Amino acid sequence: MRSNPSLRILRLRIRLRRLLLPCRLRPGLPGLLPAALLLLLPAACFAAPPAGFTALFNGRDLAGWWGAKTEDPRVYRALPPAEFAAKRDASLPDIRAHWRVENGELVNDGRGLYLTTDNDYGDFELLLDYKALPLGDSGVYLRGCPQVQIWDYTNPKEFKNGAEKGSGALWNNNSNGRDTPGKFPLVLADRPFGEWNHLRIIMVGARVWVWLNDRQTVDGAIMENYYDRKLPVAERRPVPPRGPIQLQTHGSEIRWRNLHLREIGAAEATRRLRERAGAAAGFRPLFNGRDLDGWAGTTAAVRVEDGALVWQPKKGGTVYTKETFADFVARLEFKVPPGGNNGLAIRYPGTGNPAYAGMCESQIIDDNYEAATGKKLNPWQAHGSAYGMAPAHRGYQRPAGEWNYQEVTVKGSTIKVELNGTVILDADLSAVTEYAGNHPHPGKDLASGHFGFAGHSDPVAFRHVEIKPSAP
Repeated sequence: MRSNPSLRILRLRIRLRRLLLPCRLRPGLPGLLPAALLLLLPAACFAAPPAGFTALFNGRDLAGWWGAKTEDPRVYRALPPAEFAAKRDASLPDIRAHWRVENGELVNDGRGLYLTTDNDYGDFELLLDYKALPLGDSGVYLRGCPQVQIWDYTNPKEFKNGAEKGSGALWNNNSNGRDTPGKFPLVLADRPFGEWNHLRIIMVGARVWVWLNDRQTVDGAIMENYYDRKLPVAERRPVPPRGPIQLQTHGSEIRWRNLHLREIGAAEATRRLRERAGAAAGFRPLFNGRDLDGWAGTTAAVRVEDGALVWQPKKGGTVYTKETFADFVARLEFKVPPGGNNGLAIRYPGTGNPAYAGMCESQIIDDNYEAATGKKLNPWQAHGSAYGMAPAHRGYQRPAGEWNYQEVTVKGSTIKVELNGTVILDADLSAVTEYAGNHPHPGKDLASGHFGFAGHSDPVAFRHVEIKPSAP
């Protein structure tokens, strides 16, 4: 009896899918197969991650994911392991009820919990495709925080919320009821319903870049922490330094495929922060990387080593620019040893302790100082704090021994510190009424002064020190 050719092809297709789909096809493998056989397989099975990326979705099942709603990841990540495991397991029936896998695609019915990665991520590049239906309202949560918006840009009921501007922006950016950078996309880039859309998302610190269908919709905007939006501005924390990726879905069916992620290292993160649009304009070097030309103070306490200004052990004092500045933005890279302590002298008069004689000392100190030294810090001694006056947020510094990138903006009585892409301090010192030791701060109202470093006998290093003076 002659066999049925159609049946043979079907059996071959099934065998090939079983063989290749679980493996996600390593780069280069499809080219080894006859073109006729490639036509028998779904296109999704050939979407191997680009070089340097890993697949978040294996194309077969929901391994590596669980379910969460819009909830602060800091809360559930702080649970004891057994309690978190119970929470995760309790979410799986809901996930199975509303999520399924079809032909290498994740499909949600528009209801239920949001698919959430088991793993947490810090700085990353994320690629994914999605296909939505009319009236849908979904998004991608970054580090567990909402969100890169995906919605029906033709739905007139959402025009009051800006839907007609399109998807691909940080819709929850809305400080004090005002639209802030990144809230709406730079361009309308959505494709018609029934077509796949492609998202590329880069997150470094709290800064986010988004491209929708290869058109840029967000350009390095700071993502605001949705979970603290009802707190007074001074009490709001930045987005967490690490957290999961979540696929938020509601309103109508949505499909996802080709979810690939690449973690970004410190050097690349610093380069992107330095080179973001317009970031370099107007800056000039303060330190030439060779000697201390242009600097004064206790210069014998520092050396120039491999292009960096390195504080010498067991030596203190203040090294400062001969030039003075009023309002400015300074940017630099620093590296602390375990337990290392130093500081930035802001509007320093040239004499006295910069923590009091100047506008302030902006702390440069190991985030793990207490563990490294056994000594306790006050909140206003943490890295980035205006010493004795305004505490900075902790947890955004790279490990001791690694280079960090920092920007400090001084304007009038305000100081803002951005560390590795996250704003950890934004304070108006004119409003400060309590100081370390409960005594008046003699220098905080200075309108100008030198910029420098306040050494505390630890081998802290600085490089690429630049400044951009600005008009008051």
